[in-house]
Amino acid sequence: MGSTTSGALLFRAALGEVLRAERMRRGLTLRQLSAEARVSLGYISEIERGQKEASSELLAALCEALDCPLSEVLREVSERVELAEITSRVQEAVDLAGGPGVVAAA
Repeated sequence: MGSTTSGALLFRAALGEVLRAERMRRGLTLRQLSAEARVSLGYISEIERGQKEASSELLAALCEALDCPLSEVLREVSERVELAEITSRVQEAVDLAGGPGVVAAA
């Protein structure tokens, strides 16, 4: 899997996690959010599970229904993606060095 593909999957999963967390924090069910945002319940569920992409218009409708600024959602997603990228780079460096616990010769 290429970095562009993995990056897209990472973004999609992070966006779903953030939207689900915000919905639950506000005590809304999928059905309530669906009615408020005028988006099908199934589609919102797929977005929350990272299985579908959300268009900018759909994302704006969800954020409006959640009474949450789009910039806040995107900032949280960006922070999660950045953390995952850093973690991945650190893991790659550990793997290249021979794994955890390997001490370099002096």
